[in-house]
Amino acid sequence: MTVRKVWIGATAAVAATLGFVMVLVAGVYIVAGTMLGGLGGVGKALAKGAVPAAYQTLVQKWGNLCPALNPALLAAQLYQESGFNPRAKSPAKAEGIAQFIPGTWATHGIDGDGDGDRDVWDPNDAIPSAASYDCELASYVRDVPGDTTKNMLAAYNAGAYAVIKYGGVPPYKETQNYVRVITTLQDSFAAPVKRVDPSKQAAGAIYFAQKKLGTPYLWGGDGTPGQDGRFDCSGLTKAAYDTVGITLPRVANDQYNAGPHPGREELLPGDLVFFSDDLTDSRAIRHVGIYVGGGYMIDAPRPGAVIRFDPIDTPDYFGATRVTEDGAKALPTTV
Repeated sequence: MTVRKVWIGATAAVAATLGFVMVLVAGVYIVAGTMLGGLGGVGKALAKGAVPAAYQTLVQKWGNLCPALNPALLAAQLYQESGFNPRAKSPAKAEGIAQFIPGTWATHGIDGDGDGDRDVWDPNDAIPSAASYDCELASYVRDVPGDTTKNMLAAYNAGAYAVIKYGGVPPYKETQNYVRVITTLQDSFAAPVKRVDPSKQAAGAIYFAQKKLGTPYLWGGDGTPGQDGRFDCSGLTKAAYDTVGITLPRVANDQYNAGPHPGREELLPGDLVFFSDDLTDSRAIRHVGIYVGGGYMIDAPRPGAVIRFDPIDTPDYFGATRVTEDGAKALPTTV
């Protein structure tokens, strides 16, 4: 009872929000039904902070190297390959931020920064090399039927010969999955040029979060019985979307890549909203909540607090994500 009374007192200033949350929960479905089919789609310029600031200019520049490539697609490819880790090394001996194997690097690595060497561990060389290699592959398969970008990605994964042999994306499960993942993830790195489709599952996620209001915060909490049903911020958002059949990553900065990014003026209930001390780098995100409308979210803010309503318009507001089932499924599990 004590915790509940503290929560009621702390949220008195936003008590009106309680009155419209359930309206929003129902209204999300109406909005979804009326907006789908006319206002979807995003552009291919990079979303704010989607790429770490150190690589933003490189990805924007080299992502426009050829028509089959775009900056958001290149960003998605780098994220899938290494999570933007310039020191990444795979069991297959793929190296660097773009995960070149030594033989491919020897043939296709370029001196992107003009300093006289080709260093697979230097993003200033590796990112231009990835774009250059993509575009080279696109030229190899330009006469193959189908989508040039998908054929390019398939050639990156399986080789241009396989794409030519099969007249498109070859029937290899790994290659087909690679193409699907990268083309889906590009929406998570692209800045929208118009409103993006609302999530049909948003209402259910809000409903779950609302039922947890007043629950004490627990660092690392996933809401299990052994944790007395307590959550931290990303544990709450993950559990909320689990209830509607969407599996999010556990960490907030990976949840940011689970769909396209609406602008502040385009937020809808159910969008995830993110906060960071570094507004130039999505990998530095440290907090997430579920938007409910009226400038408020439901979140699990910090140790010693409870799940509650909080305003989103603070200096550390980073941006938002409209979660999609395909976007969540495309996220690499190792990032």
